[in-house]
Amino acid sequence: MMGGSGSKGRGYWPFSGSGGGDEPATDGQEQSLARVRSIRNMTPFVLTRRSSLYFDEDGDLAHEFYEETVVTKNGRRKAKLKRIHKNLIPQGIIKLDRPCIHVDFPVVICEV
Repeated sequence: MMGGSGSKGRGYWPFSGSGGGDEPATDGQEQSLARVRSIRNMTPFVLTRRSSLYFDEDGDLAHEFYEETVVTKNGRRKAKLKRIHKNLIPQGIIKLDRPCIHVDFPVVICEV
């Protein structure tokens, strides 16, 4: 899906109107409409994000970790890098230096 980082695919759009049609809402839809109405009062700014960095066993912080392995093939020794996937801990949620505008905010900011 193009533009998959938005929230439209999850069933609700935080900056839209109530989205209700002419038909009355059922019990299951009342909760989702209440959630949309409460989300609608949110700010369009994003203050935090999930980090893409990981900690390794030594406490180093990076996007990817590699270890050097020595491979012997036909009597020749060759050093190769092997990517480490295990024992990595995600950094988690980090605070942004400056607030950003939410990707689903439906206002044209600058028209050329």
